[in-house]
Amino acid sequence: MHIVNAISELRDAVGAWRALGQSVALVPTMGNLHAGHLALVNEAKNKADRVVVSIFVNPTQFGVGEDFETYPRTEREDQEKLNAAGADLLFQPAVSEIYAPDAKTVVSVSGLSEQYCGAFRPGHFDGVATVVCKLFNIVQPDAALFGLKDFQQLTVIRTMVRDLNIPVEIIGVDTVREASGLAMSSRNGYLTVEEKAVASKLYQTLCDARNAVLAGHLSYQEIESRALLFLQESGFQPDYFSVCRASDLKKADVDDKELVLLTAARLGKTRLIDNIYFSR
Repeated sequence: MHIVNAISELRDAVGAWRALGQSVALVPTMGNLHAGHLALVNEAKNKADRVVVSIFVNPTQFGVGEDFETYPRTEREDQEKLNAAGADLLFQPAVSEIYAPDAKTVVSVSGLSEQYCGAFRPGHFDGVATVVCKLFNIVQPDAALFGLKDFQQLTVIRTMVRDLNIPVEIIGVDTVREASGLAMSSRNGYLTVEEKAVASKLYQTLCDARNAVLAGHLSYQEIESRALLFLQESGFQPDYFSVCRASDLKKADVDDKELVLLTAARLGKTRLIDNIYFSR
């Protein structure tokens, strides 16, 4: 696996692959890699001849008081995992390589970015959209892969690609879960042993709500209220629990067939997000 830090080096490598007629897939990450990230790499290998993985802890998607400084950084372990997984190139730029000191341009996907997680993390999705757009311009991949766990993020990126006519296929990959059902996340490392035992109830709440939707005995508002109450009684501080239309994340109505349940909740000092996508 080739490791580069400069945009010019990355473009040289991708240019050499292109000269051979090879396709390129990109897996953007913030590092501290786990099995969920490696599932993206494995799927990327099925979609393209060459796989680029980026590790960049993006400062513009962290709000004031969030965990940018303490976000887990495990450079050596990440490199070993990616090498074993068969990635072709790791792009590990410094902040100064990605952002000019007087950068003025921000990519904002209005409407989608201000709700759910965006309501609790103002500016977060502007930071996500901006850095992903920059990575697409830098790498110019044929495809890019993202985990379905961050369903709102995936929807924001798909909308950005559509609206800006960016020629990249966006592929969502199923959430990888621990044996308890807890969605794998770099922030799970913040949980205490006791909190880890409780954390799996977030997925349980989603499953129960999905079953209630499919049974059709309750209104969506009742399902949301019961889920929020269960989370509170279990020790969470929920930010939201919503039954949404999968295509645009608007509140679902009874005629919608493709649905996603979105939730975010704090457990101790850790903010967890999860979702279930399904058809009815």
